[in-house]
Amino acid sequence: MFFCVSSHNVLKISSGIDEFGAPQWDLSLTLLLAWIIVYLCIFKGVKSTGKVVYFTATFPYIVLIALLIRGVTLDGAVDGIVYFLRPKWHLLGTAEVWLNAAAQNFNSIGIAFGGCIALSSYNKFNNNVFKDTLMIACINSATSLLAGFAIFSVMGYMAFLQGTTVEEVATQGPGLAFVVYPQAIATMPVSPLWAILFFIMLLLLGIDSQFCTVEVIVTTLYDHFHPLIRKYLKRKEVLVLLVCCVSYLLGLPNIAQGGMYFFQLIDFYAAAISLMVIAFFEVVAISWIYGANRLARNIEEMTGNKPWLYFIVCWYGLSPILIGGIMIFGFIQYTPVRYGDYYYPGWGQAIGWVIASLSIICLPIGAIHAMLKEKGGFVERFMASLKSKIPDRGSLTFEPEEFGSYRKEDPTLPPSYNDISRHKGFPSAPPLSPVQESAL
Repeated sequence: MFFCVSSHNVLKISSGIDEFGAPQWDLSLTLLLAWIIVYLCIFKGVKSTGKVVYFTATFPYIVLIALLIRGVTLDGAVDGIVYFLRPKWHLLGTAEVWLNAAAQNFNSIGIAFGGCIALSSYNKFNNNVFKDTLMIACINSATSLLAGFAIFSVMGYMAFLQGTTVEEVATQGPGLAFVVYPQAIATMPVSPLWAILFFIMLLLLGIDSQFCTVEVIVTTLYDHFHPLIRKYLKRKEVLVLLVCCVSYLLGLPNIAQGGMYFFQLIDFYAAAISLMVIAFFEVVAISWIYGANRLARNIEEMTGNKPWLYFIVCWYGLSPILIGGIMIFGFIQYTPVRYGDYYYPGWGQAIGWVIASLSIICLPIGAIHAMLKEKGGFVERFMASLKSKIPDRGSLTFEPEEFGSYRKEDPTLPPSYNDISRHKGFPSAPPLSPVQESAL
């Protein structure tokens, strides 16, 4: 009943994607308010965003712990927790489980989205990347477990009230957070308080995610088109405003009567399928073309410590094999997307594949562009495009007094990473990009 009320009174959801409708004014204003909040939090840059994140990243943990404490005291909570912890080994033979698990990790950590790369570009040159990597991975896993206990303890309570099993109550996708869980909160004592805390938590989590997404786009545009942005937009704040406005317009189809069906297409094809393809070629490019050993030398140059053998093994073999295996497994056992009991028509699935291809097509375009820049025949161009153009300076350790003679020998050769990290710049050195400047 609650699902029907939420779907028809709030979403006004139609019977299918073929009845798309128009964006609803109340949800449009709500979406606009969310993007205004995002802009006000990030338009001053990463430093101001970092101060905001102190609250937006920690408050959800307080609410989550409070919901967990309340949840475990409810009747039937043990059944929900047992359901959460009890594995279903037979599901490991299905591609959907592996795809969902990989997509969940990629989304929560930010793998293949560019967020980790964009934000880490603002770190100091000698930042301890090992500590950051381990902290992110451990905190992410611990948060997933904490959220699982908080959610499924309440799912057990719901199953107890309805006299059914947890499996019948639990659902996938946005319906769990926006329909089933709020229904459970409505039955708790002091339900308005828990409802307010829960939806504030969801708002902050969404804003945090948008921080990272917008920062990736802004950093990429600002780094690659810096002269044009300086010439026409003048200020970085204008670029952030432009990105937020375009993102708001792109989000409007999701709040139409058929928007939930469109959202499900994006969630399935862009956040799972295309993500696997991008992640696979990303790890192949870094590990096999740029070279895991070169990456290890760069890390040693930055931190002073060699990467553990475990990282080298993962870069060279485990990560490409695992991601590639999941990707191939998913294509072999591909099942079309659906929303609940609704199955998409053929043209709807075609839209999903178009959405997935929008990001995947950048890979062959980039490869063709790299080959066109080389000289020779097709084979020579192809082989040359597989070689990294970034100089391998991992073994070079110039002292400051040696830098002058190094530049005199070949004035066209740019300084090494150690030189850049120790010096703010030299008259004969090529200008640094905005990302490099911010990193220094």
